[in-house]
Amino acid sequence: MNAAIRPFRVDIPQADIDDLQQRLRRTRWPHALTEDWSRGQPVAFIRELADQWLNDFDWRQQEATLNRHPQFITEIDGQTIHFLHVRSPEPHALPLLLTHGWPSTVAEFLDVIGPLSDPRSHGLDPAVAFHLVIPSLPGFAFSSPLAGSGWDAARMAAAWDRLMKRLGYERYGAQGGDVGALVTRELGILNPPGLVGVHLQQVFAFPSGAPGEMEKLSPFEQAGMASLERFQKHNGYVEIQSKRPATLGFSLVDSPAGLLAWNAELFFGFEGEAARTMDRERFLTHLSIYWFTATGGQAAESYLENARTGAGYREVPNAAPTAVASFPNDFRSVRAFVERSHSRIVQWTEMPQGGHFAATDAPDLLVEDIRKFFQRLS
Repeated sequence: MNAAIRPFRVDIPQADIDDLQQRLRRTRWPHALTEDWSRGQPVAFIRELADQWLNDFDWRQQEATLNRHPQFITEIDGQTIHFLHVRSPEPHALPLLLTHGWPSTVAEFLDVIGPLSDPRSHGLDPAVAFHLVIPSLPGFAFSSPLAGSGWDAARMAAAWDRLMKRLGYERYGAQGGDVGALVTRELGILNPPGLVGVHLQQVFAFPSGAPGEMEKLSPFEQAGMASLERFQKHNGYVEIQSKRPATLGFSLVDSPAGLLAWNAELFFGFEGEAARTMDRERFLTHLSIYWFTATGGQAAESYLENARTGAGYREVPNAAPTAVASFPNDFRSVRAFVERSHSRIVQWTEMPQGGHFAATDAPDLLVEDIRKFFQRLS
């Protein structure tokens, strides 16, 4: 029974929607010491998002969008796993895992599902098509509650391989960003039979201090080092989630405004870089899923697990064919650093635009890069 795959449909009770709206109306707002991003997310900005969540956002519409795609749940290693499974109409399609990150959900991939699975209908060459498996990370959204501790990126990667084999896929590729990049990197390190290759949006590799290593950086990579400095200045969420996620969880599952402000930190930028350009409807869809499943705190647990084991960051050999797509408004991977542990880099792309959530803000570029990479491996 534990290996059973059961159909799943998102169906949030109306009482939960009513409760969310009541809580938003009763929000106690902090005093605004400043109205810029120098101390965190500004009160005025979060109030603006909260007002949209309460008055303009239609959860039922987003729920229907999710339910247009076949969804399932199964159990792996004692943990409930939720996933979308979208089969391509092309009979030769390659199975492809897509793994989201934090504070995202499977909804991150809504804009790329069609072009990847049904390229013919999107004006693309049908010779490159994919059967898509898009799981919710353990402890995130509908892959909840967490059944226990120890779910670092390496354990998730092993679970993903079991999921693909359970679905009958003996040959498949994998792609991911953020936490999804950590899991997909670990899948490359595991390199199980049947893994064709891994496509990564980030490889978190850093300077070693070796003489002259910084001189090898491309202009794109050099500019990325300035972004890294800004990230290190503001990334309090990484520190807290890596050390005290359980304490943080109380506010994330009890206060919609608290969850909103916390999850906005990475989505809209530490200095409001994406405050006017990021898709707010998509952000509120992610946010609503976290709220209705009460998984804000559990999702943070993955940071602690990876910090304890080094999973996703450890420099151990990855011999799987690898592609790296580096987007300018994101952590910019440095090829010389990545090559210390990745021996088969097949494709390296410095993108002209896009950010951390590329499947949402640069879907066409991401789709093109994924198709190009796996076509090379066919």
